[in-house]
Amino acid sequence: MKTKDKIVAAALQLFNEQGETNVTTNHISAHLGISPGNLYYHFRNKNDIIHCIFLQYAEHLRKSFTPVTGPASASPAVWFHYLDAIFYVMWEFRFFYANLNDILHRDPELHKKYLAVQRELAVNLQGLLRELNGQQVLAIPDEEIEPLAQTLKLVVSFWVSYQSAQSLQPRISPSVLYEGVARVLLLLKPYFHPEKGVELSRLYEHYQALARAPSDPFHK
Repeated sequence: MKTKDKIVAAALQLFNEQGETNVTTNHISAHLGISPGNLYYHFRNKNDIIHCIFLQYAEHLRKSFTPVTGPASASPAVWFHYLDAIFYVMWEFRFFYANLNDILHRDPELHKKYLAVQRELAVNLQGLLRELNGQQVLAIPDEEIEPLAQTLKLVVSFWVSYQSAQSLQPRISPSVLYEGVARVLLLLKPYFHPEKGVELSRLYEHYQALARAPSDPFHK
């Protein structure tokens, strides 16, 4: 792995574990065992590193939430793909969600990029819901697709910061994020198509079970 990539990976790890505001470029270089000058050869400052991490975040959203079309979209394997992609983005970039407003407020250029990605995501989510409607997985009235997609985006975007605010010593674990995925399904539950309702209910129970798991699968 190139030094630049190592810096980005280390920063992401430290931001997630310690909180982005608590990590400096000196912390990142010390974690890697490189000089601060070596880090500054690749990045001017911490915001530059965050921009690189954001590119990974944006690419994940594009790849994971472009709607699968046709009969394949009715497959439970595809539903797992979407839901696990939600979990992944909340877990892998949890520092970003935990401090979203502050990060965007202090970096207008990043804010513009974020808004562009969110507009693209909104289109993809609406397309995904329409495709699931067409395959009789969901039964959402046309006029409710846009606000429902917006609400789903809202839950995912602020689930981490909401949970962090519920404790004086917050710790965002995988089980907390699995509960967030289950809430996404809960929002969709009134729209489960009668023919697919049983399978979707099983999915909800699956993620609820993961949320109740006593140990974190990522920390065994």
